[in-house]
This record gives sequence, structure tokens and C-alpha cells, in this order.
Amino acid sequence: MAPDWLPRALAVLVVLTVLAPVFGWAAGAVGYAEPLENAAEATGATDHASATGIAPFPDYAVPGLGGATGTFVAAVVGTALTLLVATGIGRLLGTGTDGQH
Repeated sequence: MAPDWLPRALAVLVVLTVLAPVFGWAAGAVGYAEPLENAAEATGATDHASATGIAPFPDYAVPGLGGATGTFVAAVVGTALTLLVATGIGRLLGTGTDGQH
């Protein structure tokens, strides 16, 4: 049986996912930049930067999709993956000493 808080938590995740394109648009409208990127530029670290891995959704976008659509798809996939991983970890760790969840 699902815990009583689960429907509310899922509702919040759905609302935040649906609003993801709005957050992306607002960040662009106000000229927001990632603080670590700002620090790297200020110190000259970007001149010596090299990629260390492959990001599934670089800059929270999906190649071939527009800004808002790409942000939305990245949010849906990222939220789903995070929820699946968290659920898996919770199930692994959630067994009590009496074997009950």
C-alpha cells in the first residue's frame, strides 16, 4: 500500500515539471547564469576547461527540440529517472528488522 504522502508528492512533482519551461523562460528573461559558470569565467578557468563526460541533457535541453519543449522533455525524463532511482533506493533501505516495509 502506498504511503498517504505519496499522492501529494507526485502532484507537486507534476506541477513543477509542467512549470519547467516557465522557469527556463524566466531564467533567460532575467539573464540568469549558473553561479559556477560565472565564477569560472571570472577566474579564467573556462580557458582551460575540458569536457569530462557526456551529459544526457546539456543545459537542460534536448537536441532538436525548441527551448521550452526541450526543457519540458528534459524535466519529465529527469523527474522520472530521479523518482525511479529514489524509489529503488527507498525499497532497498525500507525493509525493517521484522521484514515489513
